[in-house]
Amino acid sequence: MKSIYLLVAYLLLLPVAYAQKTEEKTITKDSIIHIEEVIVTGNPTTDPVLHTVSNNYSEQIVQPKNVADMFSNLNGFSIIKRGNYAVDPSFRASQYEQLNVQYDGGVKVMNACPNRMDPITSHVAPETIERIEIIKGPYSVRYGASFGGIVNLVTHDPTSLEKGFHGSVASGYETNGNAYVGMTQLKYITNKFDVSSHFGYRNYDNYEDGDDVEIPSAFKSTNYGFKLGYNMAHNQRMVAGWKQAFGRDVLHAGLPMDTDYDNSSVATLDYKWQPNTDKVEYIQVKSYYSYVDHLMTNHKRSTFAMMNAEALVDATTTGGKIEVLWKPITHLKMYSGADYLHIDRDGTKTRVIKMQNGTILDTPITKVNSIWQDSYINDMGIFTEAKWNVATKSLLTLGIRYDHVTSDINNPEDGFTALYSPAYRTEHNVSGTTSLKQILTPNWYLEFAYGHGVRSANMIERYIYQFNVGQDSYTYTGNPNLKAETNDQFEVGVNGVKSFNGFFDKLHLESSVYYSILNNYISAIIDADYGTNAKVFTNINNAYKTGAEVAAELTFANHYFFKTEAAYIYAKNKDFDESLPLVPPFQLRLSTGIEKEKYWLNVRYNITATQHELAYSFGEITTANYETLDIKMGYKPIPKLTLGVAVLNLLDETYHNHLNFAFKSQTGVTNGTPITEPGRNFTAFVQYKF
Repeated sequence: MKSIYLLVAYLLLLPVAYAQKTEEKTITKDSIIHIEEVIVTGNPTTDPVLHTVSNNYSEQIVQPKNVADMFSNLNGFSIIKRGNYAVDPSFRASQYEQLNVQYDGGVKVMNACPNRMDPITSHVAPETIERIEIIKGPYSVRYGASFGGIVNLVTHDPTSLEKGFHGSVASGYETNGNAYVGMTQLKYITNKFDVSSHFGYRNYDNYEDGDDVEIPSAFKSTNYGFKLGYNMAHNQRMVAGWKQAFGRDVLHAGLPMDTDYDNSSVATLDYKWQPNTDKVEYIQVKSYYSYVDHLMTNHKRSTFAMMNAEALVDATTTGGKIEVLWKPITHLKMYSGADYLHIDRDGTKTRVIKMQNGTILDTPITKVNSIWQDSYINDMGIFTEAKWNVATKSLLTLGIRYDHVTSDINNPEDGFTALYSPAYRTEHNVSGTTSLKQILTPNWYLEFAYGHGVRSANMIERYIYQFNVGQDSYTYTGNPNLKAETNDQFEVGVNGVKSFNGFFDKLHLESSVYYSILNNYISAIIDADYGTNAKVFTNINNAYKTGAEVAAELTFANHYFFKTEAAYIYAKNKDFDESLPLVPPFQLRLSTGIEKEKYWLNVRYNITATQHELAYSFGEITTANYETLDIKMGYKPIPKLTLGVAVLNLLDETYHNHLNFAFKSQTGVTNGTPITEPGRNFTAFVQYKF
C-alpha cells in the first residue's frame, strides 16, 4: 500500500516540475481544465454506449431525503428501503456492490453497518449533486470492477461559473413527517483558484402511510464540505476536497436496531495535466480516503426489555486512480491506467441478556461478538479502453481489465472458523467489453454492446456471521470461499429525436433490450444446517435475466409534453427453477405538463404491477400492484428565485415496493410485513441563487 502512495505522489510532482520549465501562459476561464470527472459529455463519438443522464436537480421541487431518492424517477431503477434514511438504488435487479456506485468518476464511501444503515448515498449531500450518469451494464472498464452497471454522481463544478462570488440558499417542508430541509452553498471563483462550500440540514419525523399508520422513520442529519481548486498553469489543475456527514437518532423500521449516530469523513485530492502533445491528451490522478464511525442500539425497541444490544462498527476506504488518455494514431483514443481500492471494517456487538424464556435473570449475561471479524479486501486493477472511429459514423469500443483481489480475516469467531477455516485469499478477475455505436442520422443512433463483468464477493457475503442483514428475520452467514460472479450481458439500443413542423415539436425516444447470462451468482438461501431461521451465502451456478426499457417524450405547442416510461425485467435461477431475488415488477410511468422559463407543471401517474415471480429459497412473498399520482408545480417570480409546491401520492394509496424491507421489532405495526410508503404528502420548496 505504501508503494501506491509513493507512485501517486511521484505522478503528482512530476508534471509540476515539468510545468516550471515550460513557458508561462495566461490562465483564462476558457482555458481552465475540468477535473471533476464526467463520464458523459454529450459527444456521441466519445460517450459510452447505452448510458443515460439525469440532471437539473437544482430545480427539484421536492428535496430528496438522500441521494438514493433521486433514483426514484429514473427508468429501470427501484429503491430498497429500510426506513426513510437508509435507502439503496437497484437497477435491473442489481443492487449493493453489484452496482458500481461512486461520485466524480471514482470516489467511494463504503458502509460501516452490516445492515447498510449508512450506504454511500447517505454520505453524499443531495444538494451538491449536479447530475447522475448511468452506464447500463459492464460496458466500461475505466471505473473499477463492474457487474451490473456504473452509477456516477457528479458534483457541481465551479469552473463552469463566471468569476466572482456565487451562492444559493434553499429550504423545503413536507407535511407528512413534519420534515424540514435547509441548505446553503457558496462559491468564489478566480482565474487562479476557486473555493466552494456547502452546508445542509434535515430533520424528519415519522411519516404515516395511506391508512394513517405511523411508520418509524424519523432522522436528523447535517453535512458540510469544502473544495479548493488551484490552477497551477493553463493546462494543470489540482482540487482538494473535505466533507463530513452526521446522522443522528435514525429510526429504521425494517432493521432490528436504530442508529444512534453515524459519522463519515471524506478527503479527496485530484490532479489533471493536459500536456498538449500529439500523443497524450491528459494525465489524471485521483485519490481519496473515507472513514465511517457508526453506533446502533435497540434502546427504542420492544426487545430492549429482554436484551440490551449495542453494536459499534467502523469502516475505512482508501483508493486512487491513475489514467492517461493517449492517441497512438488518428481516430483512436486509448484510456489506460490503474486503480486501487482498500476496504477494512471492524466492530463488536455487545448484548446484555436480561431475560430468558420469560424469566428475569438475577445476573444478566453479557456476550460480546465480532461483527466484521477485523476483515479487509484489496482490489488492484489495471485497464485499457480504446475508442476507435472506424468510419465517419461508427464508433467501436474495446476494453479489457484485470483485477487482483486479496482478502483476509484477522479476528474470526470460533464458530466461523469451525465452518470454513478462513485464510488469506487471492483472486484473479479478467473482464472486458466491446461495443459499436452507429450514427444513422445526425439525430438517431443504434448501439450494440457486450460486456463481461466480474465481481468478487463483498465483505458481508464473505465474512458476516449469524447476523441479521436482510429484508427478513433470518440470520445470515457469509462464505469466504465464494467464487466471483460473472455477467455476460448483451444489449441493443435505439435513441434519437424526430422533429416535426406544426402543432407537434419533437419526439424523443430512448429504448434498449438486454439479456444477461449469470454464472456463480451470489445470493443467500435458507439452510437449516446453519441454525433455525438461518440463511447462508452461496453461488448459484446458472441463472439469467432479460428485460427492456423504453422512454418516449412528445413535446407539442412549444411548451407542453407527454412522456411515457416503461421497464420490465425477468430473471431466472435455473439451479432452483425459480426467480432470482429482489427483482422488481413491471413499472409504467405516464406524465404530462408544461415547461416554461417562469413556471412549470408536471402530473405523473405511476403504475406498478403485481410481482408473482418469486425467489422461494430467499423467502420472498407476492407484492400486490399499486398506482400513485403526483403533481408538482414550480414558479420563478424573478430570475434568481424559485418557488415550488407538490402533492405526492395524491390518492393516499397504501402500498409497498417489492424490494422494501419488512418491519422488525416494532410496535403499532405488523412485524414481518413489508414497510409501507408515505401516504398523501404536501410539500413546499424555495430557493434563491445569487
